[in-house]
Amino acid sequence: MPLPEENPLVDPTAERVAPPAVLVVFGASGDLTSRKLMPAIENLALRRLLPPGFAVVGVARTEMDDDDFRTRMREAVEKLGGGGDEARHVWDAFTGGFRYVAGDYSDSATFDRLKEVLDELDEQRGTAGNRLYYLATPPETFPVIVKALGEEKLNTAKHPDAFIRVVIEKPYGHDGASARALDEVVHAVFDEHQVYRIDHYLGKETVQNVLALRFANAIFEPVWNRRYVDHVQITVAESLGVGHRGGFYEKAGALRDIVQNHVMQVMALTTMEPPASFDAQGIRDEKVKALRAVDILSREEVLTEVVRAQYSRGWVEGEEVPGYREEEGVDPHSQTETYVAMRLKVDNWRWAGVPFYIRTGKRLPKRVTEVAMQFQKVPHLPFAPSQARDLAPDALVLRIQPDEGITLLFGAKVPGQTFEVRSVSMDFFYGAAFLEEAPEAYERLLLDALVGDPTLFIRSDEVEQAWRICDPILDAWSEADAPLATYESGTWGPAEADRLLARDGHRWRQP
Repeated sequence: MPLPEENPLVDPTAERVAPPAVLVVFGASGDLTSRKLMPAIENLALRRLLPPGFAVVGVARTEMDDDDFRTRMREAVEKLGGGGDEARHVWDAFTGGFRYVAGDYSDSATFDRLKEVLDELDEQRGTAGNRLYYLATPPETFPVIVKALGEEKLNTAKHPDAFIRVVIEKPYGHDGASARALDEVVHAVFDEHQVYRIDHYLGKETVQNVLALRFANAIFEPVWNRRYVDHVQITVAESLGVGHRGGFYEKAGALRDIVQNHVMQVMALTTMEPPASFDAQGIRDEKVKALRAVDILSREEVLTEVVRAQYSRGWVEGEEVPGYREEEGVDPHSQTETYVAMRLKVDNWRWAGVPFYIRTGKRLPKRVTEVAMQFQKVPHLPFAPSQARDLAPDALVLRIQPDEGITLLFGAKVPGQTFEVRSVSMDFFYGAAFLEEAPEAYERLLLDALVGDPTLFIRSDEVEQAWRICDPILDAWSEADAPLATYESGTWGPAEADRLLARDGHRWRQP
């Protein structure tokens, strides 16, 4: 059943400016705040998309005062390249509205102090009682913070025109049951339309461009179906290892960390039907329908249709790197997967019979995210086999990162006296086509949350459907003797993943 949207009539074409508000960041002393949120806020301020009546309140356990917090945030922005006299002037003036509250999230005194600071900012900065709470904390603190906001009545607007919203980072639950339990806590304090579950992939311009490519062009949507598409490959590859996140990764693994959220969202946008209206409810309704159509794997199918693996010592970009079990914070006998490949089916009219191959992994040769749609072979080639030795099936590749753009692969004649045909590429690069610089994902999503546009955020029933797909895989891995393959760092994964496609007569693309 569709869930109500707060503001489905937000004009997507308008240049949006945030209303007066206070952004309250829980976990303000953490890495996410320094690396992502503060640079995003600085860029919004420099582009004049934040009003004078805007303030930031950091909340964390780390002992700091207001000046310490301001200094720390300035240093974080400068470290990541923020600079220039104008930028420094704007940012210095802007951080004058930054405040800090130190305390434990389970201590009511922390929230009493927060209440005082918010009231002060309403009077001093004209923030109009509008609040955007951002939970940039470890997931185990989400219920604690949400309950405290409810108990201290910080979930209630001061007047009818004010808004209260909460942004919750991933992971949203450890499995379907824990996601539902978290939803119960959240919905006891906030209505669904106040909840903004963030996945930064949806803030990427190239992810959003999937919608533009499909629904703004008459040449693509007619062939976006089982009649013309042979199979689809979705790749989310990272060259880095787990680094200092070994402790976190041991609890998560690649399926929870990447597939349940990023990959499922990209897959939903790729497979969804055209929405009746291009607003939050229309788009999110179709994404839920798309995820609902994904065929759920049985325990036996998990063992044949899903490959899990772990990286071993190897070479990446000319440097020798350790294996996963040698990383800091990792159990030397760990069974945690750093690589997942799977074959999924979408059981609906548009995609019946089209396999969707998904792979994600760490310590692969390069960082790349792409959706590759390979089309059917031509029914008859009038050329001799020797004339088309280098001809591959046509393909459309959506490059999400790092070289954002689109590639169309098709056959063309090789110049010369003989008639030979081979595959060539037609490339579109975002950076070369548009003069304006695309906003960073967090910049876009923060502004959306402030203006009340939930289109690029994940609804409760989307979370439910993504876990519905992933839970049986996790259950099969925990209950059955599911094998854990290995792959050398710097390679594209284990041989078992190659065999997964070879059974269907396919092979992985090498981006």
